[in-house]
Amino acid sequence: MLKNKFNYILFFLFLVVIGCAKRGTITGGLKDTIAPVLKMSFPKNYSVAFQGNEIKLTFDEYIKLKNVNKQLIISPPMQVAPEVLPTNPSKIITIKIKDTLRPNTTYSFNFGQSIADNNENNPYNQFKYVFSTGTYIDSLVLGGQVKDALDKEVASFVSIMLYEINEKYTDSSVYKSVPNYITNTLDSLKSFKLENLKAGKYQIIALKDKNSNNKFNSKEDKIGFLKHPITIPNDTVFELELFKEVPRFKTIKPSQGSGNRLIIGYEGNPKDLKVSLKSDTTELPTVLTRFENKDSVQVWFKPIKMDSIRVAVTSSNYNANYSLKFKEQKKDTLSFSAKQNGLLLLRENFTLNASIPLVQFDTSKIKVTDKDSVDVAFTTAYDEKMMTFVIDFQKKPLQRYSFDFLPGAFTDLLGHKNDSLSYALTTKNTSDYGNLRVNLQNAKSYPVLIELTNSKGVVMESRYSDKNTTVVFDLIDPALYTLRVIYDENQNKEWDSGNFLEKKQAEEVIYFPKEIDVRANWDVEQVFDLAP
Repeated sequence: MLKNKFNYILFFLFLVVIGCAKRGTITGGLKDTIAPVLKMSFPKNYSVAFQGNEIKLTFDEYIKLKNVNKQLIISPPMQVAPEVLPTNPSKIITIKIKDTLRPNTTYSFNFGQSIADNNENNPYNQFKYVFSTGTYIDSLVLGGQVKDALDKEVASFVSIMLYEINEKYTDSSVYKSVPNYITNTLDSLKSFKLENLKAGKYQIIALKDKNSNNKFNSKEDKIGFLKHPITIPNDTVFELELFKEVPRFKTIKPSQGSGNRLIIGYEGNPKDLKVSLKSDTTELPTVLTRFENKDSVQVWFKPIKMDSIRVAVTSSNYNANYSLKFKEQKKDTLSFSAKQNGLLLLRENFTLNASIPLVQFDTSKIKVTDKDSVDVAFTTAYDEKMMTFVIDFQKKPLQRYSFDFLPGAFTDLLGHKNDSLSYALTTKNTSDYGNLRVNLQNAKSYPVLIELTNSKGVVMESRYSDKNTTVVFDLIDPALYTLRVIYDENQNKEWDSGNFLEKKQAEEVIYFPKEIDVRANWDVEQVFDLAP
């Protein structure tokens, strides 16, 4: 019996050993989610009476720097950027200061999200190293948020700057000098906080600084500002709206586009633009047209023999004169292209784009018929600036329309006439479209421009209201729309930007907080409360 018990014990021990010998998976432990920790710094963080030119930061583990040139924000900015080392993983960051430091000034180095541990990329978010060349650390704070004056979404990496109002400050300082203090929204925040400030009076600026030089370049940068200086300390939460200034009107030297056409590029708004051409003492009759979505115009004329041409450009408070040699080149030929291809929306008019300005129209040689070959009454209009010919008529759903233009229906500036042209378009059913009725409430003024945009901010539909509180978008394509209202202060039926030197803000834009879903065969009624 003892022998049997002994055998049982041996068998039990054998099972235990086999169980312990089973294969398993080595997990390596829990994933590291802890950010690096600063163990020491020399000089110490928040030191005063700083006089050196080198800073060392020691961490508890190996770290690496990511995109430090863009993430590191130094306030006040330095004319010469410091050198930040090393570029490879290390436990020590060395900052070598190359610039002359200002006396009695608090400096802050905000590393944003540029410091992360080497293994798991855990960021040391918004680590800041601060020192003062004076006897104390400035400790005042200013906060706010940025938005775009026109677009719903604001860009990332927006700089917020403070310029001290003193005997050296003028409005031109934002173009020529770096600010006294600076911070940045980086790539994720729309709010900002300026810290370690001293009391005083300041001009506050928001800047989408394309070339990162901490100076305003009006041709490239967006700017936001407050009309009046601010004082610090101040517990107000400020809001700055970014806009791109429209530059002053200016033309670029003309170039020859063909044997009967010049091209003139420009900056700014070409409103009231006039161009005259002279060959010797002979003034040439001209037609001025524009390119769609391009900052240039075309100057058309009947070709004549000449060696050179003089160009005079005038606009509001602007004059320019040019002279250029004229070369023999091919003349333009007349052609047409239809704006619509296959489908004609019920709210649209049929539109033809001409390649040369048109001067004569013979509507007796134009015919519009439906699918039963029944003539359809129509009216026409011509936009000389855009060289577009429009046919307006009453459109019916589920119809097929034919547009026929006999030879000689059009005559262009050069005397060319069209060959036979034919186009066929169909319409959809009304049930394929949606309808949107917008009821405006608490508008502070009229007129207003009401716009529907797509997800990229492109305007798909627009309406204008002088006083009506109800605006209707009938027969629009089913889609998700963003709705916005523009207060049209100067009543020119478009959004106007601002100007820093004139202390002029952009026209106010208010967005409906949610996207509006317009579906086929649906009627949507939406209240839009414009109260602040």
